[in-house]
Amino acid sequence: MSPALLPALLGLALVLPGAQALTCHSGSAMAVRNATELPLTWTVGEEDCREGWGCQDTVMLLENGPLVLLVITKGCTQEEDQEARVTQHREGPGLSIVSYTRVCRREDLCNDLSSTRPLWNPPPPTFPGTVRCPVCLSTEGCETAPEVTCPVGHTHCYNGILQLRGGGIDAKLRVQGCMSQAACNLLNETRGIGPLSVSEKCTTNAFRTCQKGIMLRFKENLAKEPVEWDAFTTVKCDLDEVCQETLLLIDVGPRSLIVGSKGCGKAETPDSQTVSIHSGPPGVLAASYTHFCSSNGCNNASSTSVLLNSLPHPAAPAQGDLQCPACVQLGGLCTGYKNVMCPKGTTHCYKGDISLNGGGLSSPLSIQGCMAQPSNSLFRRTNRIGPFIVAELPKDGNKVLQSGAAPAPYLAQVVGLGLSLALWCAVTSLLILFPCDS
Repeated sequence: MSPALLPALLGLALVLPGAQALTCHSGSAMAVRNATELPLTWTVGEEDCREGWGCQDTVMLLENGPLVLLVITKGCTQEEDQEARVTQHREGPGLSIVSYTRVCRREDLCNDLSSTRPLWNPPPPTFPGTVRCPVCLSTEGCETAPEVTCPVGHTHCYNGILQLRGGGIDAKLRVQGCMSQAACNLLNETRGIGPLSVSEKCTTNAFRTCQKGIMLRFKENLAKEPVEWDAFTTVKCDLDEVCQETLLLIDVGPRSLIVGSKGCGKAETPDSQTVSIHSGPPGVLAASYTHFCSSNGCNNASSTSVLLNSLPHPAAPAQGDLQCPACVQLGGLCTGYKNVMCPKGTTHCYKGDISLNGGGLSSPLSIQGCMAQPSNSLFRRTNRIGPFIVAELPKDGNKVLQSGAAPAPYLAQVVGLGLSLALWCAVTSLLILFPCDS
């Protein structure tokens, strides 16, 4: 076996004789500034490298009329030495991109570029043309981007997303500005700048506008009678987000709760619609509706019928011989429950607390009722419903009760905490603008 192959087979690094560990300037940053601030300067930290590693220096400067984007990444690298190189990826006027890259090993802190001076020269005089374009460099939306008159020869408006990853940078930037041709090729086929991987996507609908709002209703028969579901406002989504609307229904018989959320969210499938029955009937019904969509304002369902129309509606079952407390209450322990005779086919009483977080809501939810299966879980290990993160904490007391018997702890609660229920209903009615119906 060749001695040269032995270190590789053993998973060891082969270090040349005399190689020493370097200390390199280290850090990364991305910032948008006014072009009048050029040239820009910076300082970064330091890090000790592994033996044989070098120091890398990468700077990218994107000029766009009155704005400039500066991207810096420095640190240790295994790449081979490279002399300082300035690359003009796109020349101005209008949008222009230039980069500086270097890899060195000659001495500690050799990646010492600290100014944009090697990359930047004052732009030559230009003459205004006839085309006007919005100008924007932003990690958010560009809806309020100002328009400028493009230089002569720039007859097209660029509108795209520039993605930068690597070297401590992970960002997506919305770019709008003047271009000399209609193309989604801002970087002239460049895919890498030092440790940065760069890509672009041209679209006119990158930042979606979605309906936004929370709906919360306590009432009887919410599993059968639809209620209105209107949004209060709109919201501009982040990159990679789509519109979402989600309903969660809990029905324990004499009382039911429905929670709705509209807004932005991330989804594995941008356009999808799902109705799930997590539990029941007979017994406690837990069901949900989730809808993700990728066009502006598409989360526009106006009624809870989008969920109710997909639920089964069997004939009312005969009454069984099991009696359970029935309650669903937001924000604390069940206090105003009713004892009900359970439908035939149910086998035990459920008692648990649900934590709901996300979609504009953060609250505990207490549930009691009849269950058809010997399980302590209403949601069958489901931990996310649309934007809601669901954590279920079943009580140890879930068990079969005798006909007509209500457990003593429940009776103590209804006597001792009746005032708390009345106070909670009054407060929630003021906060969420819906009555706390009996």
